[in-house]
Amino acid sequence: MRKQIAAANWKMNNTLEEGKKLLNEIIHSDLQVNDNQSVVFAVPFPYLINSNQQLGNKPNMYIAAQNCHNKTAGAYTGEVSVDMLSSINIQYCVIGHSERREYFSESNQLLAEKVDRCLSKSITPIFCCGEPLAIREDEIQNDYVAAQLNDSLFHLDGEAIQKVVIAYEPIWAIGTGKTASAEQAQQMHSHIRSVLANKFGDEVAGNISILYGGSVKGANASEIFSQPDVDGGLVGGASLIATEFVQIIKALK
Repeated sequence: MRKQIAAANWKMNNTLEEGKKLLNEIIHSDLQVNDNQSVVFAVPFPYLINSNQQLGNKPNMYIAAQNCHNKTAGAYTGEVSVDMLSSINIQYCVIGHSERREYFSESNQLLAEKVDRCLSKSITPIFCCGEPLAIREDEIQNDYVAAQLNDSLFHLDGEAIQKVVIAYEPIWAIGTGKTASAEQAQQMHSHIRSVLANKFGDEVAGNISILYGGSVKGANASEIFSQPDVDGGLVGGASLIATEFVQIIKALK
């Protein structure tokens, strides 16, 4: 079975003490995270070291960065490189979240460079893709998402692409309270896997975890995650509530 992943994206939320309390409540709940599952916490940069220490040796739980720079080092004030992340034992990094694309104009080519930087340091990229409302309304979301994959990931070979986690975000369902139906999620996830299969072959495509990221909550996680091509979720708001995120983790296959 492909790795089933519940990834929390805290975004720009929580003070240090609030973050400690949230993480503590989750990791000390009655969770059993199996070896085919991973729980990932994408916390703000200032909390990476502390959160990693707080996790300790909890099996199958990891801390992620929410972003990285596309250069290895240099005069980029305020930025964080993958070498820095690697030096503090960070194993995951979110790449190309819709908010980074929208607010910071991150291009597909820039994200390809970030993916390469992560893989060069054995950091797993959680690569985000997905369409805004206008694209969905024009019914061209399949081509739109395929272009994101092509431009940012298709320079990789079959071995490298299997080290990438893909997160599909219907942008129109992030922070709006709207949620794609389980069937809509499955349709796009199946499409993404078929695009990957056309490029890399069925076996490789079948090994890549594809997460759903659009207003996942404890109440709908089981239905969404039960879809055959949905391998977990990249969770925003609900990941800031311990009981909600625990319920989401328990919904993993």
